[in-house]
Amino acid sequence: MSVKIRLARRGRKKQAIYDVVVADARAPRDGRFIEKIGTYNPNTNPASININNERALTWLLNGAQPTDTVKAMLSYRGIMLKKHLQIGVLKGAISQEQADAKFNAWLAEKDTKITNKTDKLAAAKADARAKALAAEAAKNQARLDAIKAKEDEAKAAAAAASAPAAEAATEAPAEGGEAEA
Repeated sequence: MSVKIRLARRGRKKQAIYDVVVADARAPRDGRFIEKIGTYNPNTNPASININNERALTWLLNGAQPTDTVKAMLSYRGIMLKKHLQIGVLKGAISQEQADAKFNAWLAEKDTKITNKTDKLAAAKADARAKALAAEAAKNQARLDAIKAKEDEAKAAAAAASAPAAEAATEAPAEGGEAEA
């Protein structure tokens, strides 16, 4: 029986979430599986990968073959490196302490990279939000200025319309008074 570590889809339409499962290679994608060892959510940025590292390593050392996607996820989490180091320990090339030290150094570096990426994404999102708010404030100010200009124009037109009427009213009796005299 060939055993694979692969993804099983779940979730709704266009919102897929995957389970990382150990299954017989002949079983259907979303069908029977031997063990669920984690989840994968590609909808988040960065993608959320939650895998039980010890169980995945145990299955890999027992001969389970990961699919290409799962192999990339296991490499991302450091499980493939840990397998490589463990094989070196079993062959006697390095000691368990050296392997653990190398893995912990790699893990610390990887955590730093992930933290930097999330911080960078959060900063970019906050910056985009600030720019959008500034653009909205500028647009609102432009609208207020246009409304104020229309009001001033209307007042000036009203004042200009009332000024000739007032001049005509003052000039008309004067002309009419001269005609009577």
